[in-house]
Amino acid sequence: MRAYVLIQTEVGQAEPVALAVRRLTGVIAADNVTGSYDVIVVAEAESLNELARLVVSRIQATPGITHTLTCPAVELTGG
Repeated sequence: MRAYVLIQTEVGQAEPVALAVRRLTGVIAADNVTGSYDVIVVAEAESLNELARLVVSRIQATPGITHTLTCPAVELTGG
């Protein structure tokens, strides 16, 4: 299961947050962006429960993060 985690940080903390989050197991990428969010993370886990644990226990616990929005990717098949 893949998800995009949109992160808002404290002022001046986007780069340190991106660097810290990149080190977490399950994080595929963490990029600084401009706009409403400061960092976008691509995360993968075996299940929705594991993904939730990664976001709540590890990503949200990173110092400098003020808000996250998790967007699980969905695969639409059929017609």
